[in-house]
Amino acid sequence: MNSKTQSLLLLILFTFCSIQAQKIDPDIDKMAKEIEPKVIEWRRDFHQNPELSNREFETAKKIAKHLKDLGMDVSENIAKTGVVAILKGDKEGKTVALRADIDALPVTERADVPFKSVVKTTFLDTEVGVSHACGHDTHTAILMGVAEILAKHKDKISGTVKFIFQPAEEGPPPGEEGGAKLMIKEGVLKNPDVDAIFGLHINSGTSVGKIRYKPGGTMAAVERFVINVKGKQTHGSAPWTGVDPILISAKIIDGLQTIISRESPLVNEAAVITVGKITSGVRFNIIPESAEMIGTVRTLDPSMRALIIRRMNEMVPAIAKAYGAEATITFQNNTSITYNNPDLVKKMLPTIQGIAGKDNVILSKATTGGEDFSYFQEVVPGFYFFLGGKTPDNKNPPSHHTPDFYIDESGLLLGVKVMSQLTLDYLNAQ
Repeated sequence: MNSKTQSLLLLILFTFCSIQAQKIDPDIDKMAKEIEPKVIEWRRDFHQNPELSNREFETAKKIAKHLKDLGMDVSENIAKTGVVAILKGDKEGKTVALRADIDALPVTERADVPFKSVVKTTFLDTEVGVSHACGHDTHTAILMGVAEILAKHKDKISGTVKFIFQPAEEGPPPGEEGGAKLMIKEGVLKNPDVDAIFGLHINSGTSVGKIRYKPGGTMAAVERFVINVKGKQTHGSAPWTGVDPILISAKIIDGLQTIISRESPLVNEAAVITVGKITSGVRFNIIPESAEMIGTVRTLDPSMRALIIRRMNEMVPAIAKAYGAEATITFQNNTSITYNNPDLVKKMLPTIQGIAGKDNVILSKATTGGEDFSYFQEVVPGFYFFLGGKTPDNKNPPSHHTPDFYIDESGLLLGVKVMSQLTLDYLNAQ
């Protein structure tokens, strides 16, 4: 059975199977509504005081204090600035992990909100603003709310809950380790061993009250690549006396796109090769000696990922050689495929449908964005879904990672309810 057929069968299974929706525990529902103002207050504080990857010092202190006040066993400075807390239920059982990412981005905020970020810093030698332009502030606040609810209802928990507040989801600074990969390396999924992990991401393009999900591959593997082309410098008036690395770079870019358009089986999954930066030359009348290109590869299928990387490794030096130059290409893996375990999704889908309403839980197609939650899913079964954060009548919501990014805070309550009930239903069903 090929991957296209498998994907179609999964879609049919999750679209047409009759699954009984589960209702929310009345005590969880009541407390979630009571602490909603507190969750929004936390979110606004984090939003106004954002910190970049591996530099989330004050953010981590606030998280740790809250968890300690709840009486949890708290570990700090995990993977640089991460915080992990353990909550043991009154009854024995499995261990489930809940993850929120806590870092912000080097983006100057333009959104007109009273708690707007005015933080500035230097990032890669450039002075920039800092803002939660991807919604990690909401993820952090939601999980703090879930922690408070579950800490007050240990009698309902059969097993253990591990709260993971992860730094550097957007990627650590150059030359540093960080993020989910470093947390795993430092043993975050051990002691006690985690049996399953849940995570969510607020989405500025999905209306408040709705949740999107997909079993199997839901977000792309992300590779960063760097291509260096070495030609021969000469006067711009006499190109025949040199080897032009700028022209050769253009040929390489053109050639790379044929890997997608002519070699990749796009009927299986989407794939993207993007060159986002080219650096070469100093003056209008000098053909330079070298050029550098930096870009990304996005894939949702492991075999397609292998094909594309192999062909890029073959094509880049071959094109350069054909024009008398030399070229090298190197890759850095930023995330793996965010893969939702189909059995876990099937098992937990009734909980989400029972809380949000069946019509508000939408089976979606995969996206070519990336998430380092994927590294957790390579070790234990995981389920990662998207929470609506768009005001319903907003026809043109700004994208994530942009200065105008905006989230409707009324969507946070559903996140708190769903993550709390998912935890209880997973543990108590064992």
